[in-house]
Amino acid sequence: MNPFLRRLVVLEPGEAPALLASFATLLCTFASYTMLRPVRDALGITGGLDKIPYLFWGVFVTMLLLQPVYGWMTSRLPRSVFLPWVYGFFAANLIAFWFWFRLQEDHTWIARTYFVWVSVFNLFIVAAFWSLMADVFNREQAVRLFGFIWAGASTGGLIGPFTAQALAVPMGAINLLPLSAGLLLLSLVFMRQVIHWQRARGPASLPAAGAPAQAVAERGVGGGVFAAFSQVVRSPYLLGIALFVLFMTWVSTFLYLEQAAFVAKVFHSTDERTRFFGRIDLAVQLASLLLQALLFGRLIRWLGMRALLVAVPVMMVAGYALFALVPTFAVLVGVYAVRRVADYGLTRPCRDSLFTVVSREEKYQAKSLIDTFAYRGGDALSGSLYKVLTQVAGFGPSAIGWLGAAIAGAWAVLAIALGNGFRRRAERAQA
Repeated sequence: MNPFLRRLVVLEPGEAPALLASFATLLCTFASYTMLRPVRDALGITGGLDKIPYLFWGVFVTMLLLQPVYGWMTSRLPRSVFLPWVYGFFAANLIAFWFWFRLQEDHTWIARTYFVWVSVFNLFIVAAFWSLMADVFNREQAVRLFGFIWAGASTGGLIGPFTAQALAVPMGAINLLPLSAGLLLLSLVFMRQVIHWQRARGPASLPAAGAPAQAVAERGVGGGVFAAFSQVVRSPYLLGIALFVLFMTWVSTFLYLEQAAFVAKVFHSTDERTRFFGRIDLAVQLASLLLQALLFGRLIRWLGMRALLVAVPVMMVAGYALFALVPTFAVLVGVYAVRRVADYGLTRPCRDSLFTVVSREEKYQAKSLIDTFAYRGGDALSGSLYKVLTQVAGFGPSAIGWLGAAIAGAWAVLAIALGNGFRRRAERAQA
């Protein structure tokens, strides 16, 4: 296996077991989530297009309530305890939703609740995984390995949408939920292998003087329930990452809501919409897999972190401008697909690598806050702005396109600054 792996990624001795276990963990996690995503998008339309911006606010408020709970868990409990609890909690929720859908005929409010829940589930489960990755691997390993590990997301992202589009109509979209729960529990098996590997080697960052490496890796990271908020406020670097995520969500949400409006006009049942979204997700994940597995590691060595961070914002400036000039459904779907592929293949591995130069506490607490609270806050703000612009101010697709291009331009400027900040922190760490 190692000779084949070495053709895809630069490996050092002893890294293959952790790399493959991390890949498998993310594969199962994303297969679970992407099986749910087409169902969520279809049910979001069922609940009413005009209600989607309100659902984004529901997600944001839920994040606000859950973040202190997550902060308490990370500060007090070892990873081997709180990570299984996080994954097991969401798996149990899936089974509960499955029973709820089957027991109640009117799915309107269930659909809205499910939309909020899946949006929370996605970010918390992925944030927990990447906090672990930023703790297990150091900065140099992240540059080499994170692109390949993110390919696990796209591999799982092929399995989930393929299952959704193949089974949604004959089996019923709701019956995908128990399958998703099973995959989520399977991911825990591989995650425990990653934790066991680090126990044997010690944490990526040096332990405190006199503290055994295993004790540092397994104890709670400290801090308080609201430690993540103070960490972000005090650090210009972390504030920059939070603002980067905010711009990213604004660019994405405008495209998402435009696409939802078009889909509502074309497809009339939840199962048909689930199949359509599943097909789009399948194509996106296949392209993302090729980019992550074959190109990301080489691109980051050739071009560097800053160039890859700014690449997607620049693409979106061009994509939004194209949509403003040619506001058709085909162009919209194409631009949104390119954004998602580039996000999975370039932006996310880079964004997760940004956290390899922060403290261990910030890797678990501030990162989770940014990846969940800031992310869904951006969704809520941009969703409400979109509703005001389209329903009150009368903005059409072309005007939305030009506004999106302007936001993407600001995003690109911020990406350059973050790339510079990452380089300075990395140089200080090596000094």
